[in-house]
Parts: sequence; C-alpha cells; structure tokens
Amino acid sequence: MKLARIGAPGQEIPVVIDDDGTALDLRPLTSDITAEFLSADPVGRVRAAIAGGHLAPLDGAAQLRRGAPVARPGKVVCIGLNYRDHAAETGAAVPDEPVVFMKDPATVIGPDDTVLIPRGSVKTDWEVELAVVIGRTARYLESADAAASVIAGYAISNDVSEREYQLDRGGQWDKGKSCETFNPMGPWLVTPDEVDPAALGLRLEVNGEQRQNGSTADMIFPVYEVIRYLSQFMVLHPGDVVNTGTPAGVALAGHALYLRDGDVMTLSIDGLGQQRQELRSA
Repeated sequence: MKLARIGAPGQEIPVVIDDDGTALDLRPLTSDITAEFLSADPVGRVRAAIAGGHLAPLDGAAQLRRGAPVARPGKVVCIGLNYRDHAAETGAAVPDEPVVFMKDPATVIGPDDTVLIPRGSVKTDWEVELAVVIGRTARYLESADAAASVIAGYAISNDVSEREYQLDRGGQWDKGKSCETFNPMGPWLVTPDEVDPAALGLRLEVNGEQRQNGSTADMIFPVYEVIRYLSQFMVLHPGDVVNTGTPAGVALAGHALYLRDGDVMTLSIDGLGQQRQELRSA
C-alpha cells in the first residue's frame, strides 16, 4: 500500500495510491497522514474503506504537488557510516555500533521541492537513504521481530548535508544536516507488507550522471537492528523518521563536485518511487 500527501505546502491532502496509480482521497478516514493515523492500523482501515467503496478518486491529483508522506515528523534520527562501501570511500573505520545523530524535522520537504544551498556553502552534498517511519511506540525492543512490528512503512530520503558545517566547524554533525530543505522525502510511504528492506537498490544522479548505486544488502547494521538499537537509547514514537545511511558515491569522497545552483538531483529506491530536486541558492 502506498500512502501519500499531495497539494500545496500546508494544504496537503492524504491519499492512497491504488494499483493503477489512481489517488484515492483518505479524508473520510483522516485529515492527514499523522502519528495518530499511523498508529491505528492504517492498512486494515484503508483496505476496509476501499472494499466498502468509501474512498473516491481525488480530482486533479496528477497536477498537484507531491508532499512528504508523513505530516510533521516528531523527530528525524539518522545513522551515519552504515554502508561498508561508504565507510571505505571516506576512509572511516567500520563502526562497532551505529553512529547516531539527529536532524531537524523541519528539514523534511516534498520529494520534488527545491533544495536551498545555504548562504556561503561550498560543500553541499547528497545522500540517498532508505527512510523508516515508525508506527508504534518503541522502547527497549528485544529482537529483530519486535523492531519489524513497530514500522509503519518505508520511503526515500535525501539526507542533504553541508560537509564544512558538519565536519570542519565544531565537530558536531547536526548543523551540517539541519539546514533548511535538507530532507526531501517521498513520494510515498510504502507499507511493510510490500517491502523487504534487506536488499533494495538505491540510486542517485546529479544532472543525469550517476553518483550512487548501492544496495541495502551492504548495510553494516540492517534496518531491524537499527530500530532495535535506537530503542535502547530513546523512545521512538509514531510518525518519527529514521534515515538509515547512504551507500558510496557522495561528493565528500572526492570523486565529484559538490552541488551548485541549478543542479538537479534524481533519486530512486526499488519499489519506493523516485524523487527529483533542483538546487537554488538560499
């Protein structure tokens, strides 16, 4: 099942995308794709509503902007250096435990929205990532199965990063990750019954040239272990987003130029759709 939000910023309409690509209006069930909706059996409720004929196609849906598939995430938790090839390209040691940092949830924007290069930035970088959205409160999870049971779905995230801010100005990652518009997400939230997170291909292009082409099979800490691990240190709530790391191919590795005004990023993950963002100077 693909859950989405379409419409102008702040006016997004919740929809479910059916098998032929039609957007069915979810407002008979919920005002938005909120934490409350995600925690109350959304798959079962939507299936029942479709079967009962209670959801109508949304007129003009194809012409509307695609928003992030989750309204107002409570927090965005990120995992660094979680792909073996990415650790190798940056010269970093493979971590013994997940590297955890936070990202301002206000950075989450639609999958095709403009990304702003911060004023004075010379090292704005890209990172295609598998995002996990939490659907049930999680604390002190004991197993991979327990971790799987709290996941509402999966989406594409672009963990845009300013490397000078991240690495050279104070040694604290959050400020290089939390600039305005630095987390395009979507186009859909795909529910767990349709996704095996263990072997998904991830790709990113800049101006039509491939930069990243990896697989979640290369993760150092697989998705369920990441969720289990995080729950030992913080409570994960419905609507929270976890970005699970990026494969090799970032500009930080020195093989490509950093992003500039006018550049275009295109991202895709198997089964999760595609994003496209243009870069503009803030």
